[in-house]
Amino acid sequence: MRVATGLSVLVLGAGGIGHAVVTQLETGIGRVDPFRDMKNRPAGSRGMNLLLVGTDGRDSITAEEKKKFRLGGAPCHCTDTLMLVHLSQDRRRASVVSLPRDSYAMIPAHTDKTTGKRHATHPVKLNAAYAEGGPTLTVRTVEQLTGVKIDHYLEADFTSFMKTVDALGGVEICTVRPLKDSYTGLDLPAGTHALSGGEALQYVRSRHVDGAADLGRMQRQQKFVAAVIERATSKGVLLNPVKFQQVVSAMLGSVRADEGFGTEQMLELGSAMRGFTAASSEFASVPVGDPSFPVKGIGSTVKWDTARAAALFRTLREDKPLTSAEPAAAPAASKATVVDVAPQQIRVQVYNGTPHAGLGKKLDAALRATGFNTTAAPLDGTVRTLTRTLITYDPRWDRSAKSLATALPGSELRAVAGQGATLRVTVGADGGTVVVPVRAETVPRGTFHAVTGDDVVCP
Repeated sequence: MRVATGLSVLVLGAGGIGHAVVTQLETGIGRVDPFRDMKNRPAGSRGMNLLLVGTDGRDSITAEEKKKFRLGGAPCHCTDTLMLVHLSQDRRRASVVSLPRDSYAMIPAHTDKTTGKRHATHPVKLNAAYAEGGPTLTVRTVEQLTGVKIDHYLEADFTSFMKTVDALGGVEICTVRPLKDSYTGLDLPAGTHALSGGEALQYVRSRHVDGAADLGRMQRQQKFVAAVIERATSKGVLLNPVKFQQVVSAMLGSVRADEGFGTEQMLELGSAMRGFTAASSEFASVPVGDPSFPVKGIGSTVKWDTARAAALFRTLREDKPLTSAEPAAAPAASKATVVDVAPQQIRVQVYNGTPHAGLGKKLDAALRATGFNTTAAPLDGTVRTLTRTLITYDPRWDRSAKSLATALPGSELRAVAGQGATLRVTVGADGGTVVVPVRAETVPRGTFHAVTGDDVVCP
C-alpha cells in the first residue's frame, strides 16, 4: 500500500532536479542494510530490481487522523504490501509486480538478531518475513521465491504515504462503480475523485469492497501507483525545485532505503528518465494457482501458479516487457457490462448437454468472441437432457463464475469443490448461446495479464 511513497522516492529522485536537492533527499532517508551477510543469491539481471514494501507503522499519526481514517489498532510490524519493480536497462520502462502479502512462502533458515535463537526453514505467509527478520529476511525470502536478485530496497509507512500525497496536491482516481468498505471508511461513488493523503490511504487499504479481497486491493494499489506517476510527471513536480522540495520534505523521516541507493544512483536515473510517464509503467500480479491454500498452523495462504510465475520472473530477468502482446479484443465500452474479472483471465471448458449436435461449438465460439479464454474444443456432456445451461465452478473462483454468469443470463451457477481453475459450461435446451458482452474495468495485455499505467489512470 504505502509502497507508492517508495516509488515516489524513485520517480521524484530521478527527476534531474540537481545534485544539491537530490543530496538532501539522500541524507534525509533512513538507512537499512537488507543485504548483510547474504549468500547464495540469484544471478544478477539486466536492468535494476527494487523491492518496495509498505509497513503498517503509524506512530506519528494524530489521534484525530486515526479516528477519521480508521487507523486504530496495534501495528503488526509486518509488510502489508510488497512490490517488485524492474527498471529496464534503457530506463524507458518500469515493470511493477505485486506480490500477495498472504503468499505461501518458505522462510530461509536464519538466526533471530534479537534473541540469538536459530530458526530452521519453515512455511509462513510472505508478509511475516519482515516481523521475523526485518528487511534482510524479507529480501532473502523474496529472492528465494522469485529467483530475481534485488538490487535496492525501499520502505515506507502510513505517515510518509499520507504526507506525500498531500504534498503532491492529491491524486486523482476514477472508478466505474461505487466503492464502499466499512472497515476503512472508504465511500466513493462512481466517478472521478481527487483524494487527499488520508482518503488515498483508505483507498489502497480497502480489502472488503467486494469478493476480491486482497487480490482486488492489489489492483487498486497498482492503479494508485500509476496515478502517482501521472501526477508527478504531468504537473511539473519533477522540474519545479520548490514543489519538488516540498514533496521531498513530506516523505523524509519515514522512508528507509539501502545504503547503496544514494545520490549517484538517483542522478544517473534522472538523466535517463526525464521522459518517463504513466505509459512507461506496466503492472501485473503474480499468477495465482490456489487463492486459499490451507497450511496447518498458518491458515489460508495464496499459492502461486508455479509455472506461470516462473515465466513471469524469467521475463523480468531477461529485461523484457510484460505487456508484449496487444490487448485482447474487447466489446465496445458503451455496450459491455463491467465485471470483476476480465474475460481474458477466465478459462472455460464448454460441454453440450443436449442431443442437438453443434450447440457446444456454437457457445464456445460465442464466448471466445466475447473475450473468454475457452479451450476451443467443446465436448459432449455426461448428461444430454439438460434443460437450463449450467455453470459449475470451484468456490475459490467465485468472482470468475459470477463474471461468466453475467455473460450468460439465465444460466444456473453451481459450486463444485475441488474442480479447479477451469470453469465448466454445459449448454442446455435453452440454447445458452446468447452471450452478453462483458469487460473488465481495464483490458489486460499479454501472457501475464498486465496493464500499462496509461490504461488505468483517469482519462
